[in-house]
Amino acid sequence: MQCNSLEHRIWDRRTFLIASAAGLGGLGQLHPLRAAQRQQPPDKSTILIWLDGGASHIDTWDMKPQAPLEIRGEFTPIETTTPGINLCEHLPLLAQQTHHLSIVRSVTHADGKLMQGPNNHASGYYHGLTAHPPDPSFSLGEGRRARPDDHPFMGSVVAYKRKLHPSLPQLVMLPRKIRVVDDTPGQYATALGTDFDPLVIEGNLGQPPVFTLPALELQSGVSRQRLHDRRSLLKALDRSHRQWEDSSAGDRLTRHQQRAFSLLYSQRTKTAFDISREPESVRMQYGQGVNAMSLLMARRLVEVGVPFVTVIWKKEDPALHKKKACIGTGSWDTHGNNFNCLKEILLPNFDRMFSALLDDLFQRGMLDNTLVMVNSEMGRKPRIGDRRPGGTNGRDHWRQCMSVLFAGGGTKGGQIYGSSDRFAEYPIDQPVTPADIAQTVYQTMGIDNLEAIDGSGNPFNLLEQGQPLQGLF
Repeated sequence: MQCNSLEHRIWDRRTFLIASAAGLGGLGQLHPLRAAQRQQPPDKSTILIWLDGGASHIDTWDMKPQAPLEIRGEFTPIETTTPGINLCEHLPLLAQQTHHLSIVRSVTHADGKLMQGPNNHASGYYHGLTAHPPDPSFSLGEGRRARPDDHPFMGSVVAYKRKLHPSLPQLVMLPRKIRVVDDTPGQYATALGTDFDPLVIEGNLGQPPVFTLPALELQSGVSRQRLHDRRSLLKALDRSHRQWEDSSAGDRLTRHQQRAFSLLYSQRTKTAFDISREPESVRMQYGQGVNAMSLLMARRLVEVGVPFVTVIWKKEDPALHKKKACIGTGSWDTHGNNFNCLKEILLPNFDRMFSALLDDLFQRGMLDNTLVMVNSEMGRKPRIGDRRPGGTNGRDHWRQCMSVLFAGGGTKGGQIYGSSDRFAEYPIDQPVTPADIAQTVYQTMGIDNLEAIDGSGNPFNLLEQGQPLQGLF
């Protein structure tokens, strides 16, 4: 597989209709060897909320109020509905939902105190999203791009293993993909094939936000009859192409074309992506902005059976972030003015929309069948102060220790799993690796066979390391 811009961009209509439905998270059918690897798990889904940039664990869900001021920072913890669990004072709504939460406070990207890969975003994305430590090529830093021999994204593994959805993609990412560089590693299916890349839906920053999936929109003046005519034309072209095309490649193109047309014809597909169908009261519960509506759309997608939905946090107003000195690569990359950025922008928005999602799923009876996970590529350095200009009141990268939140999917809420030391620098009890996190997701999704077949027909194991966190269930 080549990780080029054609395969991993937001597809325009012509690409979608003619080149294939490549990258639509399992929209294509599988050859028999891959079909043999399919599982028949319970009907569960996963929503992964990725706090892009590296959320500060010590300022949110692993606070250290007894630590010195230069460690603990400006915020104070508040009590929650669960005795023994405290959260940041700027998460009052989530404090009422902790009976749904399992907070894993001992996640590390290090082996002991030895970092696995550089302490940068590229390594953190790759380790957190694929569950495999970054290899020496990540010494290239943030410029390291996705490669054909990378390990696959955990969402792609779920898409590969789960039964094909009859009318919707297996794997959706919104309101954007991760863009530190073109083709940031960790978010693609790689050896599993582009069939299992996420379908990326772009969300803009308007009020209300508008989500764009050009592949599902007909150009102006294109009627369904004309679409049918195009389909007939493609069939005629295919017949001539098969005279010189490799037969397996031709078959694959035909599969993708037919799947693409079925999506364009499907009213169910368009309905699933139409959040305007939600009552205004529900939309207002989540709040305004592209991230809130992305969580609402995630709920709609798992409600109709999409197995895996990833929400990549997007800066709601880049000008506001700049003004508040949230100067890092991602929204949560608080190298500068960490406390004002969290207090005035990030935490209030997250608090409202995440609490609304948990309550919405619970009220609809969906929480038991939906695993919700909040993750990030890293935590933030416990000692305040960043070497970058303007970083006096910021926090630097910290992959040595971080927290991951779980809710639903059969997990037992109202609990803390593992712990960090007195400064939240390193795990001291029940250390957890990204491989353990991924294995927990796979177990929840009913996937117990991690054998796979690559595009050349060779078997390989998707993840040999790690164990599910049985204490969460």
